[in-house]
Amino acid sequence: MSLDQKISQISSQIKSLQTEISKVFIGQEELVLGTLAALFSKGHVLIEGVPGLGKTLLVRALGKILGADFSRIQFTPDLMPSDITGSHIFNQREQKFVFVRGPVFTNLLLADEINRAPAKTHSALLEIMQENQVTIDNRQYRIEPPFFVMATQNPVESEGTYTLPEAQLDRFLLKLLIQYPAESEEQNIIRLHTGQEQFDLLQRVEPIMNVPSIMEIIQLAAQIRVSESIIEYITRLVRATRSRQEIYLGCSPRAGIALMKTARVLALMEGRDYIVPDDVKALTPAAFRHRIVLTPEAEVEGRTPDDAIRDVLAGVDVPRSDH
Repeated sequence: MSLDQKISQISSQIKSLQTEISKVFIGQEELVLGTLAALFSKGHVLIEGVPGLGKTLLVRALGKILGADFSRIQFTPDLMPSDITGSHIFNQREQKFVFVRGPVFTNLLLADEINRAPAKTHSALLEIMQENQVTIDNRQYRIEPPFFVMATQNPVESEGTYTLPEAQLDRFLLKLLIQYPAESEEQNIIRLHTGQEQFDLLQRVEPIMNVPSIMEIIQLAAQIRVSESIIEYITRLVRATRSRQEIYLGCSPRAGIALMKTARVLALMEGRDYIVPDDVKALTPAAFRHRIVLTPEAEVEGRTPDDAIRDVLAGVDVPRSDH
């Protein structure tokens, strides 16, 4: 099979995946798009939004549709690192310590309300995200790929939350925002819960992929071509965040790498073997918003990182396509 045929086949497979998700998770197209872009880029996402908007449903639906294992960790102020990683327990029968795996040994992990736990606990998870392995008592335990973390956090103004440090935020490929649904979408959500099977909406979706097919998409996304003009465009966008007056701390090169990786997945979704500037523009807010810090003056004026990113996008010339 040629590369073009393979891309076309994978593109329709991802569209089927999106259709299947929409059976139980209504609206929030940007959130679904960003989640899939990060998953197939071997990255992780941080989702910010108030409780009750369906974040858990999205990950559970994804787990079933992808034919992958799913775990959830509810972060609380008293959660310990060993509650995430697992620990060695003494087995009386065998008279030795055995390792009991924690919920982190899975394919899709929902880290719910990550900013409710103290730094020691969520830093344990962030280390695992980086290394894809758990180290306990000088022994390493590998987490088999694919390993995808979707961490959720309440808006920082919420009571009982801790702010994640910039260095830890940088471990997330994208930061996505979950918004309240539009009126028509909200009506459809309520309508969805009127049926007999409202207690388990996941009965509506079918597994249409498996772990090998996820790995195949990840490998194919890495083959999408990135032209010189696109590399220059991404570089200019990243560097523009460092020279704006309202931005105290600009993006690191990691932001540009995240943008390039996820733009490749978007191109693949559209059935192309090359990136166009629109792929880059679509994901710039998600790749940048958690990597920039505004000046106190800009925050007092009510500016948000997304406002600054819009100005950056408007101020950088879009290259002509040269694929």
